[in-house]
Amino acid sequence: MLNPIQVLCSDITSLSLEPEPFASYTEADIISTVEFNHTGELLATGDKGGRVVIFQREPECKTEPYSQGEYNVYSTFQSHEPEFDYLKSLEIEEKINKIRWLPQQNAAHFLLSTNDKTIKLWKVSERDKRPEGYNLKDEEGRMKDLSTVTSLQVPVLKPMDLMVEVSPRRVFANAHTYHVNSISVNSDHETYMSADDLRINLWHLGITDRSFNIVDIKPVNMEDLTEVITAAEFHPHHCNLFVYSSSKGTLRLCDMREAALCDKHSKLFEEPEDPSNRSFFSEIISSVSDVKFSHSGRYLLTRDYLTAKVWDLNMENKPLEIYQVHDYLRSKLCSLYENDCIFDKFECAWNGSDSVIMTGAYNNFFRMFDRNTKRDVTLEASRESSKPRAVLKPRRVCQGGKRRKDDISVDSLDFTKKILHTAWHPNENIIAIAATNNLYIFQDKLNQEMHG
Repeated sequence: MLNPIQVLCSDITSLSLEPEPFASYTEADIISTVEFNHTGELLATGDKGGRVVIFQREPECKTEPYSQGEYNVYSTFQSHEPEFDYLKSLEIEEKINKIRWLPQQNAAHFLLSTNDKTIKLWKVSERDKRPEGYNLKDEEGRMKDLSTVTSLQVPVLKPMDLMVEVSPRRVFANAHTYHVNSISVNSDHETYMSADDLRINLWHLGITDRSFNIVDIKPVNMEDLTEVITAAEFHPHHCNLFVYSSSKGTLRLCDMREAALCDKHSKLFEEPEDPSNRSFFSEIISSVSDVKFSHSGRYLLTRDYLTAKVWDLNMENKPLEIYQVHDYLRSKLCSLYENDCIFDKFECAWNGSDSVIMTGAYNNFFRMFDRNTKRDVTLEASRESSKPRAVLKPRRVCQGGKRRKDDISVDSLDFTKKILHTAWHPNENIIAIAATNNLYIFQDKLNQEMHG
C-alpha cells in the first residue's frame, strides 16, 4: 500500500535539448502526454514539437540496491510534423495529444500517437545482428558486377551494437473534422477508438482507409450546440463498452451491442447541481477534462477543474467519492477566467490496485488521495525540491489566517507551472509527472526496499 508521504525522487529527466538544468526552453519542448506501457517497463512522452521520447527501465542490479526504477532514454523520434489544411486555411499543429500502447504480442512494441487530426501506429523494435556475406552486394550494399561472382556463399548474421528502430506501420487520417482529444485501444486488441469534440470513430488497427462513426453529437444547426465531447475510453475488460465525458460534466456509458450508432447511451452519470452554488463559472468548472476506468472496470475516475470524482458503474445519480483538489481556488475563479487558466485540462490516474488516485494542480503541485484511509497529500515536482533519493516533503496551501512555517499562500501560487499530465506504473508505486519541459519519475520508498 502506498504511503504517499514516502515518495522518493528516483529520476529527473529534462526533455529540453538545452544542457543547462535551468536553461530556457521553447514551446516545442513542453510535454503534452505521458503513458506507461502495459508492463511499466517502457514510458513514452509526447511534446508540442511532435516528438515522442521512449524511456526504458533499467534491469535490477544486485550490487546497487537503488538501481531498479531508473528510466533512461530508449528511443526518440519525430512522430508528427506541422501541416496545413489548404481547403480550410488551417494550420495543423504537430503537438502530440495522446499516446496509447498496444498490448505486446511479440518482441516488438507498438504504440499509437495522435495530433489534432492524424493517428499513427508505430513499431518499436531492436536489432543486434546484421547480415554479412551477400553474393550480389558488397559490404556497402552496392550491386556487384555479376561477371565477378564466381562462387556462392551463405550469408551470415553477425552481432552488432544494439539499435532501436522505430518505423511507422499505419497512418489513420482524414476521419476527424474537429480536434482529436482521445484515443483508446479496445480490450479485443484489434480495434481502437478516436474521439474529437463532436464525434467518436471506431477503427480496426489493420485498416486505415475507413472507420465507423459510433457517436455523433453534432446538431443539424451548429447554433444549437450545447456541449462537446472532452474524453473517451474503452472498458478494460468488456470490448463492447466505452465511456465518454462532456463539457457539461456528464458521463455516458455506451454499449456497442445495442446499436451501430451509440447516440443513445446505456447509462448517464450526472450529479444534480445545487442551485445555491450556481455561478457564472459553474458550467466551465464542471466540464470533465479526463475520464479513466479503474483497472477492475468497476469504477470511473473523472477530473473537473476543482475536483476528482470516483463513480460506481452501478450508481448513476451521484459520485461515490468526491475529492477536493484545490478548493482554495474557488474564490479566485474570476482571475483564473481572465488569464484562461480556468480552461486548463488536468488528467487523472489510478494506481495499480485502484486504491489511490492522483491528479495535478498548479505551482508544480500534484495531489494523491488514498481511497481507503481518506488521507491525502500535496507534493511538488521541481528541481529545487527533488534531489535524487530525497524524500518529498508534503506541501500545504493556506488561505489566510495563521500560517505554518512551510505553508504557501494562495496568492503566491505560480499558475504558469501546472501539472496537467501524469501516469502511474500499472503494477508498482512509480509515477511519472510532466512539469512543463521536465519529466519527473518518483517512486515509493517501500517499493524500492522491496525490490532493492
